[in-house]
Amino acid sequence: MKDGATDNEYIKLIIEEGVSSKNPVILEGFPGIGLVGNIVATQIASELKMKQIGTIESRLFPPITVLYEGIVHAPVRIYEDTQNEFIVVLSDILIHPMTAYDIGKAITSWAQSLNARLNIPIAGIATMREQRTVFAAATGAEQLNLVKDKTETLVTGSISGIAGSLMNESYISKLPALCLLGETQGPTPDPRAAARVIDVINDLLKLNISTQKLVEEADQIETELHKLAEQVQGAEQVETKGPTQVMYG
Repeated sequence: MKDGATDNEYIKLIIEEGVSSKNPVILEGFPGIGLVGNIVATQIASELKMKQIGTIESRLFPPITVLYEGIVHAPVRIYEDTQNEFIVVLSDILIHPMTAYDIGKAITSWAQSLNARLNIPIAGIATMREQRTVFAAATGAEQLNLVKDKTETLVTGSISGIAGSLMNESYISKLPALCLLGETQGPTPDPRAAARVIDVINDLLKLNISTQKLVEEADQIETELHKLAEQVQGAEQVETKGPTQVMYG
């Protein structure tokens, strides 16, 4: 069992079999607005039949275990697709804003140790529109140009939560990063917004991840994920104090 590269005593990346990819693209999907990040990461890991290679553990995480068909799974898992040199960090738990800095820093340090060529945090962006556009923000113009034909640049505003932390740490450490934000109307799970983000990822990385099931079973998926969305909404309401600001996460 191998520990990942991190100097934070509260965060431990446990890599069970090592990473085979030489210069991977790393995508992070954590619960947030519309559960866009979580849904995207789950669908990608499933469609590509990615192999779980590790977990992230922390005393800062809530005391929750995750069950699939009665079997316990780590709440934050790391998957790898060696053929495409692609790594996905998938979380089924909400990361508290006070914890996001440490988690973001640990993941970014690990990504640097792997010589990652691109970091892609996924999040949602709440608007009153129904277009479900995918917005993009990046650490540099080169990364924005990669998706300029498939996204709308997020010109102003801020990105909150773990996605914001990952982008900050990537910028500081000069790790190329591209944040993709799926447009949604609120905290309710939005598989259709996630499907639009996956379309961008397919084009960016030359993949063929199906979104048909996400769209066809959107109502059922929304019902299944509604409880997690309520947890996200509750946490965001607690943290929203003071002057109103535009934030995405």
